[in-house]
Amino acid sequence: MAYVITQRCCNDASCVPECPVDCIRPTPEQPEFATTEQLYIDPDTCIDCGACVDACPVEAIFSEDDLTASLARFRDINAAYFQRHPLESNFDPLVTPARPPKELGTLRVAIVGAGPAACYAADELLRRADVEVEMFDRLPTPWGLVRAGVAPDHPGTKSVSAMFESAFRRDTLQYRLNVEVGKHISHEELQAHHHAVIYAVGASTDRRLDVPGEDLPGSHSATEFVAWYNGHPDYAERSFDLSGERVVIVGNGNVALDVARVLTLSPDELAKTDIADHALDALRDSNVREVVVLGRRGPLQAAYTSAEFLALGHLKGVDVIIDPAELELDPASQALLDDPDIEPSLRLKYELAQEYAAKAPNPDNKRIVFRYLASPTEIRGDGHVAELEFVHNELVSEDGRVVARASDRRETLPASMVLRSIGYRGVPIADLPFDERAGIVPNEHGRVVADGAHVTGVYVSGWIKRGPRGVIGSNRVDATETVEQLLEDFTSGKLAAPQGDRASLEALLAQRQPDAVGRDGWKAIDAAEKSAGKTGGRPRVKFTTIEDLLKAARG
Repeated sequence: MAYVITQRCCNDASCVPECPVDCIRPTPEQPEFATTEQLYIDPDTCIDCGACVDACPVEAIFSEDDLTASLARFRDINAAYFQRHPLESNFDPLVTPARPPKELGTLRVAIVGAGPAACYAADELLRRADVEVEMFDRLPTPWGLVRAGVAPDHPGTKSVSAMFESAFRRDTLQYRLNVEVGKHISHEELQAHHHAVIYAVGASTDRRLDVPGEDLPGSHSATEFVAWYNGHPDYAERSFDLSGERVVIVGNGNVALDVARVLTLSPDELAKTDIADHALDALRDSNVREVVVLGRRGPLQAAYTSAEFLALGHLKGVDVIIDPAELELDPASQALLDDPDIEPSLRLKYELAQEYAAKAPNPDNKRIVFRYLASPTEIRGDGHVAELEFVHNELVSEDGRVVARASDRRETLPASMVLRSIGYRGVPIADLPFDERAGIVPNEHGRVVADGAHVTGVYVSGWIKRGPRGVIGSNRVDATETVEQLLEDFTSGKLAAPQGDRASLEALLAQRQPDAVGRDGWKAIDAAEKSAGKTGGRPRVKFTTIEDLLKAARG
């Protein structure tokens, strides 16, 4: 019997060093780690010890005997990876990273942001040095996209926050929540109170379609919709028109699949989750019966992961619809599919699409319809979205890449709402350089760079460092790299000693932002939300306004 890594794998690689027989791949040192959909366990080497289960922060690892029907296929998915990548175990002893010498004193670091990238950076600092960490966020709650971005029907993924809670119990880390850098405290003041500042603010805006009609009422970004149903205070007052029977999502990454599930799942199923109450009420009155997911390229190039695509087939009362004609491949894609060395996860994407296309739909079910090789050209309506026009694309090879090129064929889909889900984008940070084209702060391995030189004491981690790629756990390897540069600079004496200490910082914040929320305030919010959820059998009922959050923080 072996253990199996399943759908909700977060790729943070916590399990890798825990395995006594080194049978989890890929490891962060391998080049394929950056592009892998998930991690895998070699069934022929696993000794059934369970060490990886305890290490997994998102409860993604199961004994093969305990796999549910919706997860059973992952037994073969794990095995297929090692058929393509035979295991070569490495039993070299682990090297313990060096800690800064004690005579250097306590390292003080400000981290701007409280999402996964910030939390992994803080965790790494706490393990690697004698440190005081101040974690700033403009909201009264931590965890960033874990709280406001992960779909409510994926509670296991949200459980990564429990790992952070455990790591941050000591007073060496202090929450400075409901504090906005640039408003309540400046970048210069952060530098004056710390040896170093790490910006881990993510990519807070979305990319646009740049087509006529994009700003019509009923046309929104998926970012807004996700934040709305997850109870983000900035979006709680938004409204979305669910009166029509069809919604079109432009883009087919995992966020698009999250939105499609939320729109089609039974409200009774969603009522068991931490979805915002206002969203649950709206979805109970929804008339949406069909969600069409448009992808610019073909089924082999789809942005969703095979694991999330597979999970759609197990939704109650929902059919996944694909026209077999949509699966006809261009020569380059067919050659890729025929290649015996194709990645198993890529082949699985196509096999799943074929399986969905072969199933007879139930007319009583809601539908998630996948359309490939389609790019929107215009959103139309008289004062509100009524239809979306798109062009059919053809895939061609250019410079060794398969790219989508518009054909002369156009089609129109009636729809009451259009959601664009084509990626996130970083925004400039006051007093820091910014690369407008890439949407990131220029950096070298996390050290911020301006005019070709490192900006002393300023670092970045997460999406603002590398762009909006990867999943939650991808931030762990990223944070480790950034912290390594910071500690190297501290040890070599490159970081200026702070002019102010923690006490002077607290005095400054008390003057500037008396409604700042610390550890006790966040604990009070957390306890109140969980208590409210108990009566309805839910993990929590979120407060969705700043006023209610602050009231709960005060107890």
